[in-house]
Formats: sequence, C-alpha cells, structure tokens
Amino acid sequence: MNEQQERVIPEAEKRDSHAAPVKAQTHTHEFMGSTQLAGAIVHNHRFAGVTGQEIPTGDSHVHSLMTNTDFDIGHLHEIGVVTGPAIYVGSGRHVHFAYGDTTLNLGHVHAFIFATLIEDPLG
Repeated sequence: MNEQQERVIPEAEKRDSHAAPVKAQTHTHEFMGSTQLAGAIVHNHRFAGVTGQEIPTGDSHVHSLMTNTDFDIGHLHEIGVVTGPAIYVGSGRHVHFAYGDTTLNLGHVHAFIFATLIEDPLG
C-alpha cells in the first residue's frame, strides 16, 4: 500500500473495534424423550433438541430449553422448561434433570421427565 492509498476497513471490523468484549460461549446438552400417555385417544409424543447455554446459579448452573413434540393424531405440543442443576456422573462430566408438562392442545397436556445427555461426549 503506498502513501496515497487508504486501507479500507470492513464494516464488521469497525463494529468489533468499539463493541464490548464478547463473553465466551458455554456448553449445551442434547436431549430427547417421550411424553407420558394422555388424551381422549390415548397417545404420547416424542421430542428432541439442544439446550441453551449454561445459566449460572449458586455453585452450579442450569439450562433452558424449548422445543415442539412430534405431530401425532393431528396435533403437537410445546415443551419449555429450565433444567435442574448439574448432576455429576464421573470423569468431569454431568447431566441435568428436567420435568414438567407440555402446553395444552386438544384438551390435554402430557407430563414429561428426562435427563439430558452428557456434554461433549467425545471430549
């Protein structure tokens, strides 16, 4: 670059130079499960997803999650919950326990209860 040329600064670089420091990302957990039976036509639903990042609480942390169940017998339900604190399972790994009820649809809800999968299973 000679003296007469100016360096063109990309917009992203301009924004980053004045932005507050970005906090490091934290871990998430996969989850999957089936609801308990319910409904006038007795049935259940399956669900799966990935939690949000950790939310510090006391000397542990929790995760929030939101997902839809599968579509069965003409409807689905939403699942939204905050997990319990970390449950250590050895080798520095942990899971979280979650339970609750789905949203109401077609006059019924389904109870659910599950544990997340361990974080970083190959790490």
